[in-house]
Amino acid sequence: MDAPKDAPRDAASLDRADPIRARRDEFDLPEGVIYLDGNSLGPPPRRALARLTKTATREWKDGLIRSWNDAGWIDLPERAGAKIAQIIGADDGEVIVADSVTVNLFKLASALIALRPGKSLCVEGDEFPTDQYVMDALSKIHGASLRRIEGGAIPDDAGVIVRSLAHYKTASIADMAAAEAKAARIGAAIIWDLSHAAGLLAIDVKRDGAKFAVGCGYKYLNGGPGAPAFVYAARDEAQKLNQPIAGWMGHAAPFDFAPDYKPADGAKRFAAGTPAILSLAALDAALEIFDGLDMRLLEEKARSLGALFLERTDALGFPVLDTKGPRGGHVCLHSENGYQIMQALIAKGVIGDFRPPGLMRFGFSPLFLSYADIERAAAMLGDIVKTEEWRQPEYSKRSKVT
Repeated sequence: MDAPKDAPRDAASLDRADPIRARRDEFDLPEGVIYLDGNSLGPPPRRALARLTKTATREWKDGLIRSWNDAGWIDLPERAGAKIAQIIGADDGEVIVADSVTVNLFKLASALIALRPGKSLCVEGDEFPTDQYVMDALSKIHGASLRRIEGGAIPDDAGVIVRSLAHYKTASIADMAAAEAKAARIGAAIIWDLSHAAGLLAIDVKRDGAKFAVGCGYKYLNGGPGAPAFVYAARDEAQKLNQPIAGWMGHAAPFDFAPDYKPADGAKRFAAGTPAILSLAALDAALEIFDGLDMRLLEEKARSLGALFLERTDALGFPVLDTKGPRGGHVCLHSENGYQIMQALIAKGVIGDFRPPGLMRFGFSPLFLSYADIERAAAMLGDIVKTEEWRQPEYSKRSKVT
């Protein structure tokens, strides 16, 4: 996570030179909190909170069922999908907002392996657990072999491969174009998990040849807890797929109430049940923050924030979880006492998270974090380590969510 060449290394200078510093005002952040967990749950954008209020108190309360038409609820999955398409380099009609990453991954992988009988399902052995669980379940449903691969290896019998663009622990960024070129040579399909990449990295699925992806709406896209996820399917490829959850919202004409299923065109066929309008409205509003924003600036700032953090914490001696190639928007420091140290930090208003074994994960969301925030957070971490405040008994109590 290298800083730009010749960049000044003091926080004040970096903040003055930051071309996107004004975006911080878009967020309603608690006073005194340094939030380093936007890679897990983004904080609330002011416009998302305002949209929630409007949707609940005007469209739902006053409009009632008429709001499906009058407020455009019925088209909201496609409108939000078009905004995400701009963020990841896809075309209109190729992204639909629906369900969760888990459900969308199931739908895509199931549809793709059905077209590749005799081929294997592949997933990285250290991939995010839900990705592994879904592929394992699908191997039993479809009678396909499951291969746990390492380092982006693509076996000759690969049919469907699931891979994160940015790894949830290391933040290592995969080479999308190189992987797609390998897969194309053997007729395999890659489903990219963009959960830790969308809204942070300068993704261009068209440039890199990616045809399928899923991603969540609540991390760098700041759509709120449990915000719906999205499916990307290249237009020509989507037309070949029969998704296994043939719900009425993925029908070509849902309000014809026909007894037989006819899939909608493009990615819209990956819709299933009735969309959760309150959550979807918040996400749709949050996505407006990205209008006209050069995603390369976000990616560059995230790396620069991380570089400053590593500089300021280097003397503490924590091993940094290794990554291959460029790093995304977070870093993990290792300590046997990582859980307790993180709880002590959170108690002081510096919020990160913990991942086993012993990993303190710090996220650097560039839209709302300043370099001064990073410098203060690093100083607080140093103070907790120096004073051994983390040894207080209350910091050893384990919560359900870490």
